[in-house]
Amino acid sequence: MTEKANKAAYVFNAAISACCIITTGLALNPDGQSRYAGGEEDALILVGQRKPTSFDIAQLAGVSQPTVSRALRGSPSVSAATRARIEAIAKTLNYTVDRAASNLRSGQTRTLALLLFRDPSPGQTLINPFFLGMLGSIMESCAEVGYDLLVSFQNGESDWQAEYEDSHRADGLILLGYGDYADYRELLEQLVARGTHFVRWGSVAPGQPGLTIGCDNHAGALAATRHLVAQGRKRIAFLGDATDHYPEFHDRYRGYRDALAEADLVCDPGLQVGAISSEEEGERAARQLLARGHAFDGIMAASDLIALAAMRVLAEAGLRVPGDVSVVGFDDIPAASFAHPPLTTVVQDAAAAGRLLVRALLAEIAGKPRTAMLLPATLVVRGSSVRP
Repeated sequence: MTEKANKAAYVFNAAISACCIITTGLALNPDGQSRYAGGEEDALILVGQRKPTSFDIAQLAGVSQPTVSRALRGSPSVSAATRARIEAIAKTLNYTVDRAASNLRSGQTRTLALLLFRDPSPGQTLINPFFLGMLGSIMESCAEVGYDLLVSFQNGESDWQAEYEDSHRADGLILLGYGDYADYRELLEQLVARGTHFVRWGSVAPGQPGLTIGCDNHAGALAATRHLVAQGRKRIAFLGDATDHYPEFHDRYRGYRDALAEADLVCDPGLQVGAISSEEEGERAARQLLARGHAFDGIMAASDLIALAAMRVLAEAGLRVPGDVSVVGFDDIPAASFAHPPLTTVVQDAAAAGRLLVRALLAEIAGKPRTAMLLPATLVVRGSSVRP
């Protein structure tokens, strides 16, 4: 039987199973056999219970079914002309790829899991607003490469490998936030030992388990504290944890301390009050700073949430910002620019961070070489720090 006859027989069988077929490309040869012209203008629109398949598209396009599969997932092995013809036919047939079947064949879910960790604060749990700002970029980056994003809130007690990769819910993990790093590091080491594909946002330092992307926290705090010194401030406090339990805050504390040292200013331990990133913690730290009775004329806060809460406490205490005390934060969350006065802060590029996290994780899943990345931090000067 000739190739044309095979095609005609296929079309006839399709007509029987579909109940009704509308065709623009079939005709009868003089010998009475069906003639098939080919091309998207001859696509069959199947009406009834039967859904079109990739085999329908292959028959109409005059290619193999594997070629259709490769074309519809954007494989570069298919020529642009062939891909365009296949896509046009698929559109005519209202054909959509069966993602579940495709994923089953490839062994991948085409899904990434974003795990957000809640920072504990008195009486409640809190998602850092900076991470929420990063979410849009991560979602957009996933969509650009044809991946879905699964978002989950975590407390660090789950078996992430079993819950996501072993159960085929996701191909890899993006980790945001962590709480106490001493506990978190153990979890990271377990993921590495089990071969989990993951990337995290955090402090970049030698010897850390897994792949990390982060901001240059030291340089950001160094620039912020230099700015306070340039405003004539000499007794500058630091509000934020300054231990290895919170490495990003510790890096910011080191930047603050180094800026004081280069200006020959004293780094007074009495002007450092520990706090994690929450407004409740910021309020507590500011009240504790005032209660100590040490004179201060500037505050370098380890996060915007801490800084904004400290500004309110200072106002309640009758201290003017920036007249009496200059205040600088870190993160540039949306509320920073709407504060009164607007908060001077260090910007972390959330959009770039989201894109890099997705790209790095996909490279990890593909087994490609990858290294830790450090993004620059930028000081944005607003009304909270400039002396009148």
